Amino acid sequence: MESSKDKERIIQEIGIVILSAFILALTVSFSKFPIFYASLLSFAIIITVNVIAKKIAGYMFEIKVDIKPWTWYQFGFVSKMHFKKPLPMLWLPLIISWISKGTVWWLAVLEFDVSPKTERIARRHGLYRYTQVTEWHIAMIAMWSVIATIVAGIIGYVAGFELFAKLSIFYSVWSIIPLSSTDGSKIFFSSRLLWMFIASILAIFFFWGLVII
Repeated sequence: MESSKDKERIIQEIGIVILSAFILALTVSFSKFPIFYASLLSFAIIITVNVIAKKIAGYMFEIKVDIKPWTWYQFGFVSKMHFKKPLPMLWLPLIISWISKGTVWWLAVLEFDVSPKTERIARRHGLYRYTQVTEWHIAMIAMWSVIATIVAGIIGYVAGFELFAKLSIFYSVWSIIPLSSTDGSKIFFSSRLLWMFIASILAIFFFWGLVII
């Protein structure tokens, strides 16, 4: 039963990755369609790297990571400031690109949930009692996915794939914005200092992507 659920979840997440890559490719190629296919392949790789990094980081902490389309629930810095139900935001990139005629991109489309794996829960009956998944664990998972995406972009740039490098950087920058349940939000609410450090580094890469690439 558990194996069947795992297969179903993997298929679902592959579908989410493909749909997200398609939406983001349409977003960035709105005013220049010739780059659509290159963008589609780039985003498919970028999102896959990001997701795998989250899965690996979760594995290291004995935490199960589930990927899902981004929703907007909390709209303030206080937990009580939220909508009654999460609003699906997967189509926001297309809407913003359409309104701005392709001059403004929104690239945050995914979020993730976590839950302790069986191994972690089993510790309750052993010598170790530390089984809680904390905000710090979640922040580390988000952080390593951002780092992996940037590293992939650098490798792509060195290999001569400038569009891939630029999209990797921009995807990371949008992911770090602390809005609702983005990666940036998970890092921000765990450690403001860590978020500022990562945001500062990404700002440098962002201007590098704008000016050099």
